[in-house]
Amino acid sequence: MTTTTAPDNTALDALDIASALIDAARRHGADAADALHRVAGSQSVSVRLGKLEDIDRSESAEAGLRVFVGRRSASVSGSDLSPAGIDELAARAVDMARIAPEDPYAGLAPAASLATGEVAGLDLADPRVLSPEELRERAAEAEDAARAVAGVTNSEGGGASASDAQVTLATSEGFCRSYSGTSYGISASVIAGTGAGMQRDYAYRSARHLADLQSPQEIGQRAGERAVARLDPASVPSGPMPVVFAPRVGGSLIGHLAGAMSAPAIARQHSFLLGHEGEALFPDAIRIVEDPLKPRGPRSRPFDGEGVPTAPRALVENGKVTGWLTNVASAAQLGLELTGHATRGIGGSPGVAASNIDLLPGQASVAELIADIQDGVLVDYLIGQGVNGVTGDYSRGAAGRRIVNGEIAGPVSGFTIAGNLLQMFAHMSVANDLEDWRAVNVPTIRIDGMTVAGG
Repeated sequence: MTTTTAPDNTALDALDIASALIDAARRHGADAADALHRVAGSQSVSVRLGKLEDIDRSESAEAGLRVFVGRRSASVSGSDLSPAGIDELAARAVDMARIAPEDPYAGLAPAASLATGEVAGLDLADPRVLSPEELRERAAEAEDAARAVAGVTNSEGGGASASDAQVTLATSEGFCRSYSGTSYGISASVIAGTGAGMQRDYAYRSARHLADLQSPQEIGQRAGERAVARLDPASVPSGPMPVVFAPRVGGSLIGHLAGAMSAPAIARQHSFLLGHEGEALFPDAIRIVEDPLKPRGPRSRPFDGEGVPTAPRALVENGKVTGWLTNVASAAQLGLELTGHATRGIGGSPGVAASNIDLLPGQASVAELIADIQDGVLVDYLIGQGVNGVTGDYSRGAAGRRIVNGEIAGPVSGFTIAGNLLQMFAHMSVANDLEDWRAVNVPTIRIDGMTVAGG
């Protein structure tokens, strides 16, 4: 059993701590500052072969402070958030900033760009508290269901978790706001077959509210069925052919797109989208949207890491990307508006990320999407990270099922799929089987003309 306990900072609440950090920074000579305070708790239980394997509980309260002295800045973090600890943290940050190099672009979001009014009702927090015994029961139920599938021979375990967090952001421009959320998860991972023919697979699910989580039995059964379906894989012939991505792996393609739309990547000349502004990169039917205000969304947030309000938007419309995703520094460098995409960890400068992305479904069923494929592969497992963010070149190991004469056939493994993301986007079509629970949701995706290298 592992336990982590936060220091006792109960003398001040989250809003007080964030404001006190700003006040202390100004008192020590900072021209501007922002502070992020995060209080989090989590507990998880794992079982294997019906026996308790691990119980983990952690609680933390920490804060990060970024200060500016002229055009120089520094960032520090700490967990001693008593009045004395706050003062020491601020003094250290200002001393570091005074000797830091100047950055002509870094700064705070101006007051006119900051979120105001009531925090949107995102319904991110579930008041239900699960005991360790309840978590253990859920983990055991998931593993039992997976092991009950005929052909499953061993288990890597079942798990259940529950967590909560409160995030508070304050800036010297007068912004000070907070929001909270919870998350629940269940997983199972099992092995099918014996000897050299063993195959592993898994299933998991997470949700903000316990009521939205699938049952442990459903998740466990899916893990077992996936593992058994991998038994006795064949090889794949090499050559160009259609590749179909199952929803659980297809979201990674849209993740690469979102990363390339990041304004910091554009500013660093580190994006395969450079030089393709305004071009139709996708078929007209492809539409990709983002909704950071989605109720109970896994990445929902009312404001970004710099206090700028978030809002739904299209990322791809009429086949074209709709613009770059900015934070303060990248917007200043590129002469763009703030888009509400800043992310902020406890330490360091803000980055950029999109929230709750959906590749909207098409009209065709999966069967209709693959009906004309004479020879292809359905990929539901990806290996490695062979993606070049500068050129868009894509090459990853894969496993899945063969597609023959429009039908999903037996398992295949040990092959590589390759292409270029720009060309892959241009040849993308999608089915109508969108699921809405991941941070990036996609239906089944078909991409024609990829290169497959068999083992």
